[in-house]
Amino acid sequence: MDLDVGYVCSECDSYAPLGARLCPRCGASLGFDEPAPAAAAPAVSERAVPERVVTAPVAVPFETAPRGAPVLSSPPRPSLDRVLDLSLPALGDSARVVRSERAVPPVGPHRIPTRFVPTEALMEQARSYVCKKCYSPVPQGHKFCGRCGEPVPREVLGAQTMMFSRMLEPGKAKLVLIKGEGFQSDPSDETAYLLGGRQHPCGRTQGDILFENDGCVSPLHATFFYRDDGKLAVRDEASLNGVFVRVRAPTQLQPGDTFLAGEQVFRLELAAKVTDGNDAEGTQFYSSPKRVSPFRVVQILRNGILATQVCARENGLTIGREGCDMNFPNDPYMSTRHCRVEMTPHGGFQMVDTGSKNGTYLSVRGERDLSHGDYLFVGRELLRVDISA
Repeated sequence: MDLDVGYVCSECDSYAPLGARLCPRCGASLGFDEPAPAAAAPAVSERAVPERVVTAPVAVPFETAPRGAPVLSSPPRPSLDRVLDLSLPALGDSARVVRSERAVPPVGPHRIPTRFVPTEALMEQARSYVCKKCYSPVPQGHKFCGRCGEPVPREVLGAQTMMFSRMLEPGKAKLVLIKGEGFQSDPSDETAYLLGGRQHPCGRTQGDILFENDGCVSPLHATFFYRDDGKLAVRDEASLNGVFVRVRAPTQLQPGDTFLAGEQVFRLELAAKVTDGNDAEGTQFYSSPKRVSPFRVVQILRNGILATQVCARENGLTIGREGCDMNFPNDPYMSTRHCRVEMTPHGGFQMVDTGSKNGTYLSVRGERDLSHGDYLFVGRELLRVDISA
């Protein structure tokens, strides 16, 4: 084991090797009035002290340098590891180190070199509390500040982490209001309905989720519930206007289904059969030429009034703001080419959203499962489904 043996200056706390009378840094006296007698030099065996002692001239500041000492403009501090390297024999060796008692005159209090001082591990920076007196971090579980001794408040010691709501439970969902009656556009005022129970009825006057200002919502409109496997679903409670869910892929349609595109409501119907003929007197009714069409799409206005009716050409019909079979140039929420209704090879019908910005929504028949990120309309309220991981 290698040890550094020497003295510490009482003025500047600098290290000085054995035998030095003045501090190599500030020039102060180390407390030795008389030099040690030459006969008192320690007798050390050659084995105990190998020739690995390295000393180097040390420059001291100009203000305190003794006469004749070398002076540097920026004096480096001597390295503790290179001033004296003294190797002592192992405990089992027969050689001994012999020192005379007069070789080391009595001096003031000694200090252990810095590298031998046992240092305490640095405190981990506090994650939840800072001392109110000295603003030092206080690790969790400590009752007093490690710097000023200020006691930690009792409410901080007994603080426990609490969950914000049942929304944090895995698999639970919430409904975030995107737009609707009385909707606040400020993002900081987000309205969300947490679905933490088994089922949550929704309506204008009944249920856990109420939309009292929306006249298009029935008293009991729909119910959000979890199936036995934990899957979230919605059930239409025979409401007047239904529940509409945004489609993500080509979706099957049935005659009589209603869907939303922009602010418009549509219904799919089969084309009427040809029943016209001559009257009793044999006269034909004059009309526009007829085309054979497999289905038609009807626009529905408020109070159930039927407006535009367009029969499909061949096997498809497009809806959009311009350049389509049904155009609505004054609808700000309608894309240029919004959606398409078409026949399938097996004689059925399907609806395809053609990359619209606001999406196309299909009415729910009975019940339907919901996934994370789904959008749905309940009356005029647009909601988004957020399900925790």
